[in-house]
Amino acid sequence: MSTGGGRAFAWQVFPPMPTCRVYGTVAHQDGHLLVLGGCGQAGLPLDTAETLDMASHTWLALAPLPTARAGAAAVVLGKQVLVVGGVDEVQSPVAAVEAFLMDEGRWERRATLPQAAMGVATVERDGMVYALGGMGPDTAPQAQVRVYEPRRDCWLSLPSMPTPCYGASTFLHGNKIYVLGGRQGKLPVTAFEAFDLETRTWTRHPSLPSRRAFAGCAMAEGSVFSLGGLQQPGPHNFYSRPHFVNTVEMFDLEHGSWTKLPRNLRMRDKRADFVVGSLGGHIVAIGGLGNQPCPLGSVESFSLARRRWEALPAMPTARCSCSSLQAGPRLFVIGGVAQGPSQAVEALCLRDGV
Repeated sequence: MSTGGGRAFAWQVFPPMPTCRVYGTVAHQDGHLLVLGGCGQAGLPLDTAETLDMASHTWLALAPLPTARAGAAAVVLGKQVLVVGGVDEVQSPVAAVEAFLMDEGRWERRATLPQAAMGVATVERDGMVYALGGMGPDTAPQAQVRVYEPRRDCWLSLPSMPTPCYGASTFLHGNKIYVLGGRQGKLPVTAFEAFDLETRTWTRHPSLPSRRAFAGCAMAEGSVFSLGGLQQPGPHNFYSRPHFVNTVEMFDLEHGSWTKLPRNLRMRDKRADFVVGSLGGHIVAIGGLGNQPCPLGSVESFSLARRRWEALPAMPTARCSCSSLQAGPRLFVIGGVAQGPSQAVEALCLRDGV
């Protein structure tokens, strides 16, 4: 589906969360938006769990997480939501894996990760959960790949990633899990690799052309996009500082190569730490941090059909460091940081879906 211009989009504002939070874990299950954990106003991980009934626009408190955590991964498995890893109140990665049973309104503990980790990337395929990378208690990036089998409640080892990292972007396309970027300590990773679920082998693809922290990534129509971020100075630029960029780099999965789009096809705004997604034939970039003293409220989209950037309606609440989730024709932007941790829950929608 391809839609035309910024007029095809609108913002839907939902009631604010009862709890301000950043780095919350979000999931969508059967018309309910779940927001789990995260960091509150005191800067400490929360055990708070809340759900928004999207039909009635009302929030309900859920049973608290057994393990308070921020930055965990979440996967929906039928009527349960699995929460994996994250960081606890003393800023240490956790191995805890817990499942919220939607029909029963309670938590159950599941088999823990073999190693405690934050920044784990997760993908669900055919009822199995794949957990890739992470950062352990020693702060070293991990290369481990595990698969969780719900029926046996166990984690099994798979071939490790060629490049250890945490906080990577992952995309499921066909029979492959694509892993892009991430971090190793304070350094952004440029590796782009794919795991074949049938042969259980890794393939290295050409790395990102430029090294950028806090970039946004999305996949659409057979291409992977890496947008914006904080450009790191080169090893010989002793007096240069990191700076925000509006770079757009695109990887064509069919041809196996990166293209750095020219200046006239870069984003309108230089930004990092923003929400990016794919809606109706557009790549959308929302909020984040830029050269202004406060978070950005601007929103823009790249039309895959017309190959140009267009301004979209601004965010109702300008924020950075938001959690995000796509559910049908809506891209949810949840919590994050405005002047402090935010309660805002807003969704960028295709007008047909409002």
